[in-house]
Amino acid sequence: MPSSIVIDPITRIEGHSKVTIHLDDDGEVTDAQFHVTQFRGFERIVQGRPIHEMPSIMARICGICPVSHLIASSKACDEILGVEPPPTGADLRRVMNLAQIVQSNALSFFHLSSPDLLFGFDADPAKRNILGVAQARPELARDGIGVRRFGQQIIEWLGGKRIHPAWIVPGGVESPLSAETRDRILATIPEAIAAIERALVWYKSALVEWEEEAAVFGSFRSAFMGLVDADGNVDHYDGALRVVDADGELIADRIDPRTYEDYLGESVEPWSYLKSTYWKALGYPDGLYRVGPLARVIVADQMGTPRADAELGAFRARLGRVPASSFHYHHARLIDALYATERIEQLLRGPDILSPRVRAFADINSNEGIGVSEAPRGTLLHHYKVDDDGIVQWANLVIATGHNNLAMNRSVKQVAQRYVKSAQLTEPMLNRVEAVIRCYDPCLSCSTHAIGEMALHLQLIGPDGGVLDDLRR
Repeated sequence: MPSSIVIDPITRIEGHSKVTIHLDDDGEVTDAQFHVTQFRGFERIVQGRPIHEMPSIMARICGICPVSHLIASSKACDEILGVEPPPTGADLRRVMNLAQIVQSNALSFFHLSSPDLLFGFDADPAKRNILGVAQARPELARDGIGVRRFGQQIIEWLGGKRIHPAWIVPGGVESPLSAETRDRILATIPEAIAAIERALVWYKSALVEWEEEAAVFGSFRSAFMGLVDADGNVDHYDGALRVVDADGELIADRIDPRTYEDYLGESVEPWSYLKSTYWKALGYPDGLYRVGPLARVIVADQMGTPRADAELGAFRARLGRVPASSFHYHHARLIDALYATERIEQLLRGPDILSPRVRAFADINSNEGIGVSEAPRGTLLHHYKVDDDGIVQWANLVIATGHNNLAMNRSVKQVAQRYVKSAQLTEPMLNRVEAVIRCYDPCLSCSTHAIGEMALHLQLIGPDGGVLDDLRR
């Protein structure tokens, strides 16, 4: 009988999950599965609720990226109401969403992934954490805290609080922007840009040490998907779907994301609560694709802001137009944050950003609505059906981590086959398996967290059922 290795839970990610690595009788890795072990049930919880409550309810899905759910949910509600937010209301939504892009990317890069990048996957776990980073490279840790604070403060200044703000509503936003708040945000932008650019300089120099391993770390051919604007630039709030293959050739372009059911399928496996999304034309599971920061910098012609475009040019000169390795999510995440910060400044300097016209009002004008935006981890879709009184009858959520589910499973298998040796399990082997998941920065419904370091108990079970090795953390 084959044996298996179980890593439970995966650490330094947002939410709870585990990995099972299957071995054959010779101790070779034959397969690996990434299990999402949480169940939240929001698609059923909201049934029977009035449509105007949906954005605030859906924001509670996640404590890290509530704004993404506010945006997608409000856009779905806009369709049901049959309204379009005033231009200033839409721009203020964009500002808050971009602020969340910045803070979430900062959390992923600086707090969750930088310990591996700084110390190495084989380093002592006692120092391979954010406290170790603060001790060894205090300027890097300070920049991480500063960049995340920058994004969170914008959310708080606009919405009244950093977590679960209720400011984004059907039809626009609740209140206009004041000149004082605009100027306060603008004053913080130069330092945020400087901190992100310092991180980019450090990362690109540090990558030299990792170049060989990075090239094969979660590396495989796949498609990539993201939203682009009319000029082909990155668009986190609006835009059309673009999908490219592993060679950069277009699979689909300028697709209205509200027609997603024509192109995307969702599959359920018995070993995970997370749905696996796939490109229908290629079938399941061959229709694997990736979303998120790496996909955004691949599918777009340009980012659309000066500094981010320059960094994108350097990224492509070094790695090519469509890098296959998931390791490069880290680099793309910094470019994404740089773009978002620059774009916030552009929006806040717009001539009408202080307009008092920020919300449109209407009654129920449709029984169905679909809202789409780019969350930190990739394309997010909310799809609702309501009755004539606006009471929710049905909801479907296609979250970014679901888009990446097949890719994460492929990555876990690939890394496990390369690094896990069953004859003698070591912590660095297993850390690499966890680290490839951290590349995607999955958000597994992260409203609740454990305090301190999460426990890890891993056993290697032999063909006869005996325990061959046992590790605890």
